[in-house]
Amino acid sequence: MEGLSWRRACVLVLCIIPFLHPAAGIRFVIDREECFSHNVDYEGDTLHVSFVVIKADTPWHYSEDGVDLVVKDSTGAQVRDSRDKTSDKFDFIVQKRGVHRFCFTNKSPYHETIDFDVHVGHYSYFDQHAKDEHFAPLFEQIAKLDEALYNIQFEQHWLEAQTDRQAILNENMSRRAIHKALFESAALIAASVIQVYLLRRLFERKLGSSRV
Repeated sequence: MEGLSWRRACVLVLCIIPFLHPAAGIRFVIDREECFSHNVDYEGDTLHVSFVVIKADTPWHYSEDGVDLVVKDSTGAQVRDSRDKTSDKFDFIVQKRGVHRFCFTNKSPYHETIDFDVHVGHYSYFDQHAKDEHFAPLFEQIAKLDEALYNIQFEQHWLEAQTDRQAILNENMSRRAIHKALFESAALIAASVIQVYLLRRLFERKLGSSRV
């Protein structure tokens, strides 16, 4: 009897495995405005959202110009927004199930590369399979573990995007520092050449006037 219960538990776990999807994000280039849609099947779910402005399309652009993100539910009502930020991470409880829209607006004159991630937190209990009271706690723990794994992947993706942004900023700042040093060196050499040229002209004039 105990062996049968374990076999049933294994079968139930295998039935749940296909529903464990890894959190996935996208990276895109925005000019002025870009919108994305994500379907939420259940009211009361938690919607996790994050974005990071990775880089601009010019290495000389270092200002902290952020982007706007507006989230609207299936009825078109605004449920959340984020203004003038280079990165943000938030979550909220879904009140209306259906397709949610996420619209980014870029106020910078440059194209921006944005890393965007969205994840829906939902507990699936599979009540039709969990009639035995011994399996109810098992499904509850599996659902909690599933959500915890989602949250870890979501957080890891956001941190990786932040790391990419900082690496690009450091590389661009190093490149700008090198270019600035080269420009200053070239300006110093040019100033030295002009100074030598003017001194030579001055001495030549004095020499010519003394001969006269």
